[in-house]
Amino acid sequence: MILPMSAPGIDPSLDLFAEIDALKRTMNAVVLAHYYQEPDIQDIADHIGDSLALAQEAARTSADTIVFCGVHFMAETAKILNPGKQVLLPDLNAGCSLADSCPAPHFEQFVRAHPDHFVISYINCSAGVKALSDVICTSSNAERIIRQVPAGQPIIFAPDQQLGQWLVKQTGREMLLWPGACQVHVIFSERHLIRLKTEHSGALVLAHPECTPQVLRHADHIGSTASILAYACASRASTFIIVTEPGIIHQMEKACPGKTFIPAPDESGCTCNECPHMRLNTLEKVYLCMRDRAPEIIVPADLRLNALKPLERMLEMSAV
Repeated sequence: MILPMSAPGIDPSLDLFAEIDALKRTMNAVVLAHYYQEPDIQDIADHIGDSLALAQEAARTSADTIVFCGVHFMAETAKILNPGKQVLLPDLNAGCSLADSCPAPHFEQFVRAHPDHFVISYINCSAGVKALSDVICTSSNAERIIRQVPAGQPIIFAPDQQLGQWLVKQTGREMLLWPGACQVHVIFSERHLIRLKTEHSGALVLAHPECTPQVLRHADHIGSTASILAYACASRASTFIIVTEPGIIHQMEKACPGKTFIPAPDESGCTCNECPHMRLNTLEKVYLCMRDRAPEIIVPADLRLNALKPLERMLEMSAV
């Protein structure tokens, strides 16, 4: 096993994997990691998943400390669900372009301009936007939640318009969409995807619904990261073109040995379209945040309570 290079403040002789394991025990800590994290972080995580699975795990954990290896809104969600627990984020600058595309003050004006609408917000948003919502959703449960909204009830869907457009097609429900997008998923190239399909005859295309409609129309399966992983494992196909952040491929290769996974390129032809925010977290930063118990996520009590209601509603509606 090759250990990562040392970082400032870290003894280069330390085995970071062993040190993190020891800190988990002494702190009674749980490490939650999204599929888009680097492989080393996925390998030391206690639970790996998509946004829904990680929110569910955060809601039921008995750990005293949650180390969230993801981006800010994910750690913030864990704190909203666990006000009495310490929640750590390895790099406080690990934000989200999609969440940033929907500032809470602007979204509040948007919601007030449509007071008769039921507000469904994708979990990739700030606590402020969550607090303005009736229910939160993830790409795993969005369709199920929309189908539970009474027919005739107008709906606002925010912040991802690509996901929103796909859900309109899936459910037949017209929705008023906030014009946000994920910087990673909108740069996949339809032209290069077609070329890849030509070069790899028989390969199946697995895509995330945050991608553009032009890309999604070439997909054999569209779903959340967890859904994409499950589909690849269950399929009899041996080769797959993966149209989402390539971090998921680490788990695919572990779960489906012998199968081939090809990351889809952007318009330049590069397959290096990793999420720059997710990749701010490193194994060194995980160790430092546990050692120093910082950076810690803090959510003001009034904001937390307002954001908690739609999150709890999501968990209830997901169980239906």
